[in-house]
Amino acid sequence: MGDPVTVLGIGGYVPGVRVTNADLERHLDTTDEWITQRTGVRVRYRCAPGEATSDLAVEAGRRALRHAGRTAVDVVVVATTTPDHLIPGTAPAVAKRLGLGTVAAFDVQAVCSGFLYAAAVATSFVESGSATAVLVIGADAFSSVLDPTDRTTAVIFGDGAGAAVIGRGTAADGPGWGAFHLGSDGDAADLITVPGGGSRARSLPGQEFGAHLRMAGGTVFQAAVDAMASSCRSAMHSAGWYAHEVDHVVGHQANIRILRSVAQVLEVPESRVVVHLDRVGNTSAASIPLALTAASARLRPGDKILFTAFGGGTTWGAATLVWPSRLPATTVLGDNDD
Repeated sequence: MGDPVTVLGIGGYVPGVRVTNADLERHLDTTDEWITQRTGVRVRYRCAPGEATSDLAVEAGRRALRHAGRTAVDVVVVATTTPDHLIPGTAPAVAKRLGLGTVAAFDVQAVCSGFLYAAAVATSFVESGSATAVLVIGADAFSSVLDPTDRTTAVIFGDGAGAAVIGRGTAADGPGWGAFHLGSDGDAADLITVPGGGSRARSLPGQEFGAHLRMAGGTVFQAAVDAMASSCRSAMHSAGWYAHEVDHVVGHQANIRILRSVAQVLEVPESRVVVHLDRVGNTSAASIPLALTAASARLRPGDKILFTAFGGGTTWGAATLVWPSRLPATTVLGDNDD
């Protein structure tokens, strides 16, 4: 066996338009108390006019590369549900703007599970010898698909990007990435959807475009808890971990009650669950790398980290990672935090 495949650098970025619960109270039938109790979100960030997913991805990618001390990678994978365009993909433009040349670059679309799907692909690239380092970016500008009058979704989502450089470490870094467990259920596709924009809607003349996100919140809640907990058990079993050995659970930051419920089912102390959604909202594919970056100050070499996510499709996943020895803490929010 060769050196472990691990995380070489991380970084995150959120745009500059800060939206508090008090801001939303002014035009929605909601309150700060209701939003906080039901979701845990207090603040989220939105793109300014003219700002798009690739802009967020470039900033997060630049920070991750700098954290890794690298100026080159072999592959760029961007996990996003809100690409700049239907055609072309977002990743090639991100690679170009980062000065990475003509490397392989492509998008992954698994909604809120996107970062874990992309990390699994990146790890496979490195393990197979097809790449020495891969830049994985989860980036979404969900404000572009939100109905601003729908309080069930408008209060939850924020825009942002998080990134990780995945590549070969050294024996001193420990085992690195361990088990990935990924799944999907197309029968539940209607739980989280933006109906319009793709070939299905375009093939039906006269049908309403349906450009806004629709989500069956109550059904999604239970489905997310069940799928995330089940995939976590599978990943831990494959890695040979027991719940009491897990130092940090970095879950998709959808809802504070989902995170608590998953921890309860797994019998992991709530104090070990990383919570970042109160500061940025649900940032979809960006939420796991943003939360990881925010928690980096409390991570120690050898810590066992359990990742898990659930998203539209429906998709879900879990993964294990032993935190490497080389990485200092880094930062997330704003240009002044570098």
